[in-house]
Formats: sequence, structure tokens, C-alpha cells
Amino acid sequence: MEGKHGDHAGGHARAGSHHAHMASDFRRRFIVCAILTIPILVLSPMIQEWTGISVSFEGDGLVLFALSSIVFFYGGYPFYSGLVREIRKRQPGMMTLIGVAIIVAYTYSTIALFSVLGITGKIFYWELATLVDIMLLGHWVEMRSVMGASRALEELARLLPSHAHLVMEDGSTKDVPIEEVAAGDTLLVKPGERVPVDGTVQRGETSVDESMLTGESVPVYKNTGESVIGGSVNGEGAIEVEVTRTGKESYISQVIEMVRSAQASRSRTQGLADRAALWLTIIALSAGAVTFLAWTFVSGQDFAFSLERSVTVMVITCPHALGLAIPLVIAVSTGLAAGHGFIIRNRTAFENARRIQAVIFDKTGTLTKGEFEVSSVIRLAGTCDEEKLLVYAASLEGLSEHPIGKAIARSTDTRLPVDDFASMPGKGVSGRIDGHEVMVVSAMYLEELKGSVPVDRIGDATTGGKTIVFVLIDEEVCGAVAMGDVIRPESREAIERLKGMGLECIMITGDRKEVASHVSAELGIDEFFSEVLPEKKAELVREIQARSLLVAMVGDGVNDAPALAEANVGIAIGAGTDVAIEAADIILVRNNPGDVVSVIELGRATYRKMVENLIWATGYNAVAIPLAAGVLYSAGILLSPAAGAILMSLSTVIVAINARLLKV
Repeated sequence: MEGKHGDHAGGHARAGSHHAHMASDFRRRFIVCAILTIPILVLSPMIQEWTGISVSFEGDGLVLFALSSIVFFYGGYPFYSGLVREIRKRQPGMMTLIGVAIIVAYTYSTIALFSVLGITGKIFYWELATLVDIMLLGHWVEMRSVMGASRALEELARLLPSHAHLVMEDGSTKDVPIEEVAAGDTLLVKPGERVPVDGTVQRGETSVDESMLTGESVPVYKNTGESVIGGSVNGEGAIEVEVTRTGKESYISQVIEMVRSAQASRSRTQGLADRAALWLTIIALSAGAVTFLAWTFVSGQDFAFSLERSVTVMVITCPHALGLAIPLVIAVSTGLAAGHGFIIRNRTAFENARRIQAVIFDKTGTLTKGEFEVSSVIRLAGTCDEEKLLVYAASLEGLSEHPIGKAIARSTDTRLPVDDFASMPGKGVSGRIDGHEVMVVSAMYLEELKGSVPVDRIGDATTGGKTIVFVLIDEEVCGAVAMGDVIRPESREAIERLKGMGLECIMITGDRKEVASHVSAELGIDEFFSEVLPEKKAELVREIQARSLLVAMVGDGVNDAPALAEANVGIAIGAGTDVAIEAADIILVRNNPGDVVSVIELGRATYRKMVENLIWATGYNAVAIPLAAGVLYSAGILLSPAAGAILMSLSTVIVAINARLLKV
């Protein structure tokens, strides 16, 4: 038997479990260290000097050492591990800066506390404790956001039912787990059920809704010998399907693999904070070393004095404000985003959103409502007017489960009694109304019945790729009803605003060329691709990226998930499938394409705030480091560790206030 349909999802679920474990670990370490930080602050001599509150008792130094050691080893472990990884990769960043600051503060404080080698000085335990707390909190929040991406594949796998109706040799059926289904088996798919695996129709006929998988808005008629896709929804007819592909070969599994590959290959661009941290690491270590050497060998100061100056320089460089610079902006922008109708799931998307040059839209359910509406009724013969024709059609279709039938039924509240109702899968419906034999049929079936279709008498009703059904009364073709997928009113303004910002607007759809051409012309789309197979959507995104364009993809279906994951910024319409939502960076809650504009504007404003905060977070070092090193010592100016702490705290406060000023 071939692999289970959930193989890929299972592997990715394990990755999701790993992220969940990491998030839980950061949370646990943060809570423990935050609780221990309270007594550490109370017992720290520098904090007591600063606040003027003195707390002392026998052995208070040992208690301070013990609590700080727990925070150092338990809370700091993730950062020491990260430091080692960054050094091995020769890519020092935030982990290196944090690790160095914590290690220096702990080592020197311990030496000073116990007067090792006669060295005495300031104790920086409070510094390392607060730094560990802030960094653990930031990593916990970040890891929670990462967890959502891995749920996409689990949602894909859930499209497939867990059991299938296996047809036995004697014609009876037996429900079996989907894992036990093999190629060559025959399955019964009842009306309204999901097709469990890829296969070929062996018996029966029906219409299949493949919109979640292919983007085709019109249900597809399936007859003997035609293929069906696992995960699609069967319509009004029961069919028997011979299994052709299972496990890793199935369509759903291939989509799962495309999403997984696109997510795994997403650019790991080093963040702004990491770049700033790299330079701060270099500055801190260089300034500390130069300070020690200068005071020892140039000024002739004793070892203890030189070491304290050096340590003060490196500790003052601790990235409290730097660690908060970006997370604070993200927190504020997340709240602003919610107020503007969208949710941000990936902070990297912000850095990309400000540079977006092209926006690719899926059509069905994104630019359009994804549901049929009657656009016109055309009288062709007989005594019935347009209103009567629509009432006849709606009365029949009110008893149908077909999406097109439901659209006709919704178009009027008037109903007439129907006798002898019959559904003809893929062809239409029939019944007796007011003593007349009434039929609502497809153009294909009408041609089969009459030998021709009165296309020349329909006029403009067929423009824009609309779907046409015909109303027959007592076997006479009396009228036609035209229906189309309705364009969202917000789509026009969204395209206009995006083009006004200098962005290219592109549409990709699995729908027919005439439908895509009509929607594109109506909205002023720059370029469109029609009849695009789902597996080709991600490929098209890559082709557009190859034009040296940074691309945002906006979609709502399963077929959009790989493209959403492949794009520089993936934006999902909120009422779409869970798969599309989980694969996206940003979710539009209100189903309004106009919110794409807000996404880009907020991304640009967020980036500006990040840069401003990084300047504030690192700028104080330009003053603090030279003063801490003692460049004005001869003038009687020497920055004490306590004064350095005040400067550092001031920088953190400025960063927090500046983040709150973010607006769009």
C-alpha cells in the first residue's frame, strides 16, 4: 500500500509541535526568571543607591548570587546556545550580543561580590536579570507567531475525509479508513460528500465543486471516464470512482509538498535588529578591550580600575532598548492592523511590504464574490415575460442543490408549486408548473435536445464569460437566464489606489479566458493569466519575481496556498479556506481587497518606526560608551555604571514612546 495521505502533513505537524515546544519553553523560562528578578532588583546595591531604599540582612549577597545564578544558567541558556551557533556560522548577531553582555555582567559581578584576586567593584546582577527577562519575552512572542505557519499543511490534509465507501466485489459497500485505500479500488461517493482520493468516474454522473482546489467558479460536470480530484465536493449525483492516485502521488499531497517547499525556501533575510546587534557586538568588544588596554598601559591605572572601566563599557552596551525596538513597533502595528481590518502573522512581511512592486490577485472569492448572481433574463419565445420566466426557473431550482440553481432561486422570492420534480446531473432540472412541463437546462444539454443553441438571440448576455441556462416550457425554448460571478465593489477602488501608488496589478485565475478578460477589463488590471492550473500558480509567482519585482499574492483558496507561501508577502482573504489563511503572512478579515493598500501603507510606516527606534536604541551608545570609557576623566567627568543605567533606561523609554506614535 502507498503512503498515507497525511505523510507530508504529519511531518510538518511535527515541525509545528517543535515550534510549540520552543514557545512553551521560552514562556516557562520567562515566568521563572521574571519572578526571580524582583528579589534580585531589591537586593542589588546599585538599585538601592539609585532608589535610596536599602534592604540588607545576613547573607544577602549569597542570596543575590544564588538567584542571579539561576537566572544566568536557566534563563540565559537559549542565548548561549544561540551565541555558539552564530559563532560557528561566523554570523554574530543578536544572540552573540546578548550572550556577551550577560556573561560579562555575571562574571564580573561574581568576581566583585567575592573579591576574587582582590578585585572589587560594581555588581551588575540586576542588569543581566532584566536583559534575560526582556529577551525571553521577545522570543516567546516571536515563536508564537511562527507556530501558525506549520498549521497550513494540517489544514490541507483535513480536506480529505478520514473514511471512504469501498465497493466490494458483490456490489455492497464497506467503510474503510482512507489509509487502507489503494490504487485500483472502487469507491462510492455520495451526493454532498468530499471525494476521498484522486480517481476516475466508473459509473454515474454528477457535478463536482472544485473551486477550493482549482479556482474554477463553475461546478464541473463529470461523466464516466473523467477524473476527479481528492478533496473536491460531489454535487447532486452518486458516483463510483476508481482510485488512480493515493499517498504522496495524490493532488492534495502534491499541494502540501509545494506549500512546505515554498515555506522552507522563504528568504531568511537577516533582520534589522540583527544587523544592528552585529555592529554593537563589534563596538562593545572593541571599546571594552581598548578601554582596558588604554587605562592599564597608557594611563598606568591599576588592574581593578581598568577592568571596571572595561566592564562598564560592555555592560552599558547591553541591548535592552535594541531588544525592544522592533517588538514594540510590531505590537503597536498589530493593534493598528486589527483596527484596519487585517491580521499580521509574519513580521518579516512588513519589511517586504514596504518594497512591494507588484500585487497578484486571485479572481474567484478575492476580486469577485465567488458566488453566482443572475445578471439578466432574456425572453426568446412564448407568452411568458422575463419576470414569469425567472419565477418558473426559480421555482424549479429552489428544489435543486446545484450552486447555479441556488443562485437562480435567490434571485426572486416568488415561488410556484412544482410537481414531478427531477434532477438531471450535469444537465438541468425539470418539473410541472401550472400544468406546463418546465425545464431549466444547460446549453450543452439544449444542443443535445434541439440540435442547436440560439446564441445569436441572446445578445450581450454571454459577454464576460457568463453562464447561460435555458428555460423550456412544453419543450419550447422560451427564455434564457444569464449568471456571472459578481465583482466586489471594493475591488475597483483597490486596483485604482494600488496603481496610483505605482504598483503593477496582476490577476491569476483557474477560470476561463473570457471570464478573466472581462474581470480584468472591468477593473483595469495590468495583466492577467487565465486557466492556470493550481500547481502553476506558485510557478507564475516565481516567474513574476524573476522580473526583479517584489511580489504580494492575494488569494483565498487551497489552490492559492502554494502561491501565498511563495510570494514575498502572502495575503489571504479572511473568509477563505483555513489552508490559505495559515499559508499567508497577512489575513484580510473583512474580505475587502482595499485593505491590501492599508497593508502596504502600514508596512512602510512600520519600517520607518523600526529604523527610528533602532537609531534611538543604539544612539545613546555614541555618548555613553566614550564617557564610560573615561575620555573626559581628566576633566573630572566619569560616567558611573548607575549613570549609564539611567541613560540606557532613558533610551528604552524613548523607544517605547516612539513606538506608540506609529500611525497610518
